[in-house]
Amino acid sequence: MLVLNPLPRRILYVTLFEGLAIVLATLLLALLSGGNPAGNLPVAIAASTVAVAWNFVYNTGFEAWERRRALALGEGGLPARSIGVRVLHTLGFEGGLVLLLIPLFMWWYAVGVMTALAMEAALLVFFLVYTFVFTWVFDLLVPRTDPALAASKG
Repeated sequence: MLVLNPLPRRILYVTLFEGLAIVLATLLLALLSGGNPAGNLPVAIAASTVAVAWNFVYNTGFEAWERRRALALGEGGLPARSIGVRVLHTLGFEGGLVLLLIPLFMWWYAVGVMTALAMEAALLVFFLVYTFVFTWVFDLLVPRTDPALAASKG
């Protein structure tokens, strides 16, 4: 078990998550395209880069929307995210990612929209399972800590 403060833990999480995701996505794309893994590595790296960049841009915009919404409703702070807001957040993120990745797959693999959409759907299902399993195992091996709580118990 490895105990880290929150920032180093997040950096380790993202590094391991994306590194393993690139390897596994490369293999999945090779299976889906009928090609060899080496030929799919560049598109897996590109898709990972797009996903990380989109995650940053999308979450920055979504959080700004939440702040404007809270101000318009006269709320003093950010309200807890309801199930509806979480669904909206997820659909917006995944929808944007699909719109960004389908043209990449169409270009790289020289396929039509429906084939690229099927590839993206397969990756989406894979990442739902992968994220769940990876995060669970990561939390077991590198437990979350809160330095403020630890100091107060000290």
